[in-house]
Amino acid sequence: MAANHTAPAKKVARRSRDPALSPRASRLETGRRSRKGRSADRREAILAAALDEFSMRGFDATRIDDVAKRADVAKGTIYLYFRDKESLFQELIRAMLTPLIGAIEALGEVDMPLQVLAERFVDLFVREVYETRRRDVIRLILSEGRRFPKVAEFYYREVLSRMLKAVRALLRRALERGELADDTLIRFPQLLVAPGIVAIVWNGLFDRFEPLDVRAMMGASCERLFAARRPT
Repeated sequence: MAANHTAPAKKVARRSRDPALSPRASRLETGRRSRKGRSADRREAILAAALDEFSMRGFDATRIDDVAKRADVAKGTIYLYFRDKESLFQELIRAMLTPLIGAIEALGEVDMPLQVLAERFVDLFVREVYETRRRDVIRLILSEGRRFPKVAEFYYREVLSRMLKAVRALLRRALERGELADDTLIRFPQLLVAPGIVAIVWNGLFDRFEPLDVRAMMGASCERLFAARRPT
């Protein structure tokens, strides 16, 4: 009977000496997670500061020093996360817009009537782009892309090409279901995106003179595009 009582005691003793279960290991793990969280917060602060600086000064005039000051970090800290100003701008594009592209790709995989898809696309654009800081990122691409071709190339590769592919996929299904009379919109999906670009440009230049109802404008554009191509 004594042996039976002793064996479990030994197991408990061995378990108590397991480093993974010790108070010190628990504190180290908590500290590691805390440092990881602080690092992620610092990275987000840098990206937010970069968006402010790029929006205010443009890509060329923005300095890493200014981004660091706005983010309240040392200049060297930024280089722990980003190689240079260009990689910082590229990561800003990726962080801000890639989740949106994922949503558009998911929308393109859903089998539903074209009219419903159009309404969801308009809602997605207004809610996730026009009413957020993503609008400022796209405005930066429009204003800076010509002078900095690598930035435009990155945006096309990481964002625009994926979006066009997803939109073409849902338009092909609409054509197969007989909801489109021809393949014009498949060849030129830019026609669907154009009102959104106009809205972003208008907002930056003229919105204080004549506010634009973006949702209504994009909805009207979709209705006209689809009505003009709906089989008779």
